[in-house]
Amino acid sequence: MSPIIEIKNVTKEFKVLNRHEGLKGSIRDLFSRDYNIVTAVDNISMTVEQGEIVGYLGPNGAGKSTTIKMMTGVLQPTSGEILVSGNIPYKNRAKNAQEIGVVFGQRSQLWWALPLIESFRLLKDIYQISDKDYDDMMALYSSLVDIEPLLHKPVRQMSLGQRTLSDILAAFLHNPKIVFLDEPTIGLDVSMKAKIRTLIHALNKEKNTTVILTTHDMGDVDALCRRIVIIDKGKMLYDNDIEHLKGFFGSYRTLKLRIDGTPEENAEVIRKEVGEFSVSCDNEWISILVDEDKAKIMDVLASLQTKHEIRDIKLEEISTEEVIKKIYEEGVC
Repeated sequence: MSPIIEIKNVTKEFKVLNRHEGLKGSIRDLFSRDYNIVTAVDNISMTVEQGEIVGYLGPNGAGKSTTIKMMTGVLQPTSGEILVSGNIPYKNRAKNAQEIGVVFGQRSQLWWALPLIESFRLLKDIYQISDKDYDDMMALYSSLVDIEPLLHKPVRQMSLGQRTLSDILAAFLHNPKIVFLDEPTIGLDVSMKAKIRTLIHALNKEKNTTVILTTHDMGDVDALCRRIVIIDKGKMLYDNDIEHLKGFFGSYRTLKLRIDGTPEENAEVIRKEVGEFSVSCDNEWISILVDEDKAKIMDVLASLQTKHEIRDIKLEEISTEEVIKKIYEEGVC
């Protein structure tokens, strides 16, 4: 069986005008041919199987959104090939749109002034969903989330979490083969994040829908993704499962300390004392990422105990967030 998404040696370049300042510069720019070529995506290749949830990660400006736009047919690659459900997205936009669902950040596809149920009915007509399939999806939604209180509420009166939840339900309504989710939990509280993660996982399992997830929230990645792809400066750095990724950093442990005094000031002092190890603070806790190939964590702790009054200690395995951060910093894994 062929992969549902195939990307082969895809590159996307943009021509960016070198602009000049002032009125004269603006007039000059109208006739200028002085362009820079910016490579947003640089010769990436990957395949995605039906039913996978793939985390597509990278810092801002890495090329994530450009890749997603090429897969959805909004942009045409400069070179290389993309197939989505056997279609070339930019050549078969209408057919490709029928096969995919999209949630892009805070951009809602729902009608602002209408109750949610009316948006669903409009989408039913747009995607030509049969009455049976529509009723089946609504029954599934009712079994997964308490949707009834939202159905007759205008979208403009919803909270951010309710709108995000509704947008995700709208994206899955026509039972697409692939759903692209761009930062689906951004700005949400912990409770709503958990509800949306549970919903995405349940819809993926129930419908075998392929999900491509872009996010900066490592909680989303840990909760949903078994496989992650990391891109930076247009180049692919990693494509494998999370546990394999953590295996590259198996010698790292996080030493967390609570010390009398101001955490920020203590962190600054400890940063100088532990040298090359990364130090951060979160509320009362100071975190030190220790590479045990360079120093044993108990030796680091013993050294700090001679200089500080330590009130509490925790040891943790390296988190997905810390692994991703190190890959961004080092560029390789």
